[in-house]
Amino acid sequence: MSHLSERPEKPVVGLSMPHESAVLHVTGAALYTDDLVYRTKDTLHAYPVQVMKTRGRITALRTEPALAVPGVVRVLTVADVPGVNDAGMKHDEPLFPDEVMFHGHAVAWVLGETLEAARLGAAAVEVELDELPSIMTLKEAIEAEAFHGARPLMVTGDIDAGFADSAHVFSGEFQFSDQEHFYLETHAALAYIDEAEQVFIQSSTQHPSETQEIVAHVLGLHSHEVTVQCLRMGGGFGGKEMQPHGFAAIAALGAKLTGRPVRVRLNRTQDLTMSGKRHGFHADWKIGFDADGRIQALDATLTSDGGWSLDLSEPVTARALCHIDNTYWIPNARVAGRIAQTNKVSNTAFRGFGGPQGMLVIEDILGRVAPLLGLDAMELRKRNFYQPGLGQATPYGQPVPQAERIAAVWEQVENDGGIADRKREIAAFNAAHPHTKRALAITGIKFGISFNLTAFNQAGALVLIYKDGSVLINHGGTEMGQGLHTKMLQVAATTLGIPLHKVRLAPTRTDKVPNTSATAASSGADLNGGAVKNACEQLRARLLQVAASQLGSNASDVRIVDGVARTLGSDKELAWDDLVNTAYFQRVQLSASGYYRTEGLHWDAKSFRGSPFKYFSYGAAAAEVEVDGFTGAYRIRRVDIVHDVGDSLSPMIDIGQVEGGFVQGAGWLTLEDMRWDTSDGPNRGRLLTQAASTYKLPSFSEMPEEFNVTLMENATEEGAVYGSKAVGEPPLMLAFCVREALRQAAASFGPAGVSVELAAPATPEAVFWAIESVREKADVRSGDGQAPDDSGIRTDTSALSNA
Repeated sequence: MSHLSERPEKPVVGLSMPHESAVLHVTGAALYTDDLVYRTKDTLHAYPVQVMKTRGRITALRTEPALAVPGVVRVLTVADVPGVNDAGMKHDEPLFPDEVMFHGHAVAWVLGETLEAARLGAAAVEVELDELPSIMTLKEAIEAEAFHGARPLMVTGDIDAGFADSAHVFSGEFQFSDQEHFYLETHAALAYIDEAEQVFIQSSTQHPSETQEIVAHVLGLHSHEVTVQCLRMGGGFGGKEMQPHGFAAIAALGAKLTGRPVRVRLNRTQDLTMSGKRHGFHADWKIGFDADGRIQALDATLTSDGGWSLDLSEPVTARALCHIDNTYWIPNARVAGRIAQTNKVSNTAFRGFGGPQGMLVIEDILGRVAPLLGLDAMELRKRNFYQPGLGQATPYGQPVPQAERIAAVWEQVENDGGIADRKREIAAFNAAHPHTKRALAITGIKFGISFNLTAFNQAGALVLIYKDGSVLINHGGTEMGQGLHTKMLQVAATTLGIPLHKVRLAPTRTDKVPNTSATAASSGADLNGGAVKNACEQLRARLLQVAASQLGSNASDVRIVDGVARTLGSDKELAWDDLVNTAYFQRVQLSASGYYRTEGLHWDAKSFRGSPFKYFSYGAAAAEVEVDGFTGAYRIRRVDIVHDVGDSLSPMIDIGQVEGGFVQGAGWLTLEDMRWDTSDGPNRGRLLTQAASTYKLPSFSEMPEEFNVTLMENATEEGAVYGSKAVGEPPLMLAFCVREALRQAAASFGPAGVSVELAAPATPEAVFWAIESVREKADVRSGDGQAPDDSGIRTDTSALSNA
């Protein structure tokens, strides 16, 4: 076992414990960024001037009417920016634009004594626009060849030979929806300037260091003149990785110009209309199988909807390409990626970061072609799993370690879920119920862990031990409800060998741990846990020397367990508090800066080859659904999940993450139907689903009636802190099984062997239309006619004739 993964005697990691702020959350005592406004004197409120047109050049911007509104203090425009007028890392997101690029684009900000004064002031600002043509859909962008950013190409094997050797070749296309983060806490920032002209910003951000960097260049300052703190977030899901920077810059600019604290907090409608979403995708694909249903070749083009600016669209698209294989070996592949530039908000990171989109493509393909191959979808998937010991690698060239876990978690789901018996019960139910059908589907996941950009795979920490024996830890990760801080407390207590109550965690601040990466890519516990462990090991090594001198032994023979230092083979002991106090009087340093970098990574973005991931997380899930044939309404009767988190740092936290990720994934795939006005009317480009009343989120009624989650046992990950694996993003993709079960339920309303095209999200309406298409085929067949081919799949008959 590696030093990084080895656990000491009586570790605190691995214990099930509640979230460190759980009591504060449920009692309402937890403070978030906007709560701090009411503890801050003389705060001004910022309100955006949004232009409700989709695209156009600004020909006039008159702020004088706003200044006449009582309570309005100032209107911020481009003329006020002392540094760089840009809020993005690609320098394509002007903070104050001269061209409106999406419906609701903010072109100025009003500062008021009250939020109402700022709102009225914003409404008084006059904007004139020379309207320009806009692109709203992926289809429009593809037809206009409106693309921006990199266009990666992933190639492996010999694609032409693969198709030539295929007994069955199919082709088709697939377009699926974007998704709103809908975190409970909207974007928020609070900035003030201290007596030394230092800028201090409280921000709801997943990436404090990048927020610091953007604010500094907008204000024309150096980074050491700007401090960003993130107390906690009320959810992030990737939506607060890049998007908070501009809002923090507005607050900081206002504070710099007025000398007063400035608050930015978007209301829900503003957040929905101004901030980016999960990227919707379009896929063109062609796939070949041998006579036994094993994939021989895949040729695909993935087009992501980047919105008006690049944001994180390039790495999102790259990760989609890296995950199109999911759990399946594809010996010959050519997959191209491109980013459509549309006049929507700038789409951004979202839990899974492109991985779900790539994986959804291959799962949709297999679900659609399985009936055409005469195979059960479960069997088709199993036949194509990566196999251990055969030297199989991903299409981008990375070997797949622990490939045996793909089948292991699947088989455990089959056994624990009684899948064979339940499939027989479902068949009997369906035979007896012509207007209601049930179905059961299993899908698996293989998700790579690490940032694709190698430089981001590093972290720092600062650990302080005080004379009374109490410990304070600082790290670069942010807490958005996912339990990172809880795990870091457990890592520190385990490494130092002390009880958990001895350790406290400070809010994330850029003046404590610099140059941190975003809390994203499911890497928070891996990176920051490694850094915290490193700092604590330095401190423990120093304290072991002190303990050895007091106990009369060698440091290598001393163990600190449960806050007591003991020598092997001796009854002598020294309490932690006494040990720390002794160390202080011996002038032993009681603080340490820790650092961790993920080893073994290599990635060449140009050739799209390498090993970008430290390891893969695996999982499998089974979903049983029941569908009403008259309405398409459905319910999830049961879900069984087995998921690989290595040796869990905090099992209760991890099970919660698996459950939450699955439900969020099911929302994306079945409920969350984002709609935009794509007409040529006056409201073209307007987001139509601007509230929870029109954008349906998962609730208790959509939860599985029976929900079983099991963490894979004996699953130590040698390359990660205390043998654990990431848990944040991978569970979201487990929800593929729900959509595949809905597809199979719809197919049950028609004859056998029917390929069902199902929209994503598979709303009740979409399921109803899928059922109707199946019924049409049944009617045609019963009339001895030829069933129409409306599956959306094109079959290469020459390949079939040559088989």
